[in-house]
Amino acid sequence: MAGMGGPVFDAERRRHMAAAFLEGGDHYHKVRPGYPADSLDWLLETAGPVRDVLDIGAGTGKYTQLLAGRGWTVTAVDPSTDMLAQLTANLPEVTAVTGTAEQLDLPGASADLAVVAQAWHWVDPVAASTEIARVLRPGGTLGLVWNQLDVSLPWVHRLARIMHAGDVHKPDFRPEVGPEFSAPEAHNTRWAQPLTPEGIMELAKSRSYYLKASDATREKVMGNLAWYLLEHLGHAHGQELELPYLAQTWRSHKL
Repeated sequence: MAGMGGPVFDAERRRHMAAAFLEGGDHYHKVRPGYPADSLDWLLETAGPVRDVLDIGAGTGKYTQLLAGRGWTVTAVDPSTDMLAQLTANLPEVTAVTGTAEQLDLPGASADLAVVAQAWHWVDPVAASTEIARVLRPGGTLGLVWNQLDVSLPWVHRLARIMHAGDVHKPDFRPEVGPEFSAPEAHNTRWAQPLTPEGIMELAKSRSYYLKASDATREKVMGNLAWYLLEHLGHAHGQELELPYLAQTWRSHKL
């Protein structure tokens, strides 16, 4: 994921880490959090009429679920056929297309809203901006969304370090977009995901750090998490916890 200072991966590093998500769609969908409806509501505040929507880097459809509930024509794009198969099983009304933000096999001026949730740090922002601007209609909206553990809470901050959840932005973070778009505006939503200690450990297994780690490193991460959640914090097996998140939503408009 993006580093603590934001998306600083070079192209080779992005490809290497993003490859961790080409498979394992079923596990990813079960353990990864969704998104608060407030994120989408805010995106729409300055948008014009919306009929056709793109979810780029859609994965298994976590943000697509919000889009599909609005009665729009929704197209989900992702490089992983495994992830898209999971999305289609859950949201058969959504059109699934294999592709990337830099190369969309879609006609020009065919969408009113394009959302990239938890994926902008995997793309080339300049090339992706040019391609997304091509498929957006005049004045169309680009939404960039990140779900991040709310590390303003000390216990969550330590948990994030143990999980190697590095996708937490610094306060001055601003996503890079190309000259085709207006300067991005930001909106934050605090919310919580109900999870057991075991669920949090499964969540850690869906992280790029864990997926790319050796067996020895994976065992160490799981051991540290078990100690922290069950012994240090004193939670019981199967106890439902509220895992706090900060959903960060950015909106920009095609110029």
